[in-house]
Amino acid sequence: MYPLEYIKFIVHFHGDRDYFECHEILEEYWKQTEEYHKNSIWVGFILFAVSCYHHRRLNYRGAERTLLKALKIFYNRKESINNLGLHANTFLADLQKKYTEIVNRKPYKSYNMPIEDPVLLERAMETCSALGLKWCCVSDIANEDLIHRHSRRDRSGVIAERLAAMQKNR
Repeated sequence: MYPLEYIKFIVHFHGDRDYFECHEILEEYWKQTEEYHKNSIWVGFILFAVSCYHHRRLNYRGAERTLLKALKIFYNRKESINNLGLHANTFLADLQKKYTEIVNRKPYKSYNMPIEDPVLLERAMETCSALGLKWCCVSDIANEDLIHRHSRRDRSGVIAERLAAMQKNR
């Protein structure tokens, strides 16, 4: 019913609050399924995760900019939000409130998406438990590797791919 990548996104979003991983999972799926369509619902969720990542790191400008882009996509794809098991009106109202908090430089707070479909909720909670994660946990602000994951991850694979692509283009 739902793509596995979307379920993984939901699990990481609520289970370990690894927004960077949320971004990675859906970006890969988006590239494979939508051929880089910039107004895809998947891009909305990717941008939302990136906004949460920036907000938690106190990068208010980045959080504001990415959430605004996500909101534009979500407002234009409201029916897709419902089709993905979320309560669209609640979700959009929550994100609008979150945007106001970011603009006013309020501190980050973990957010739980309004999952309306009990099947999605059950599957996400089961997957979360199987991974040893706690459903709807509060983000571990003290975990520097989680907070600064973009700068602490192993990038050797990405660098090797880029070099291979450059050599191929020559």
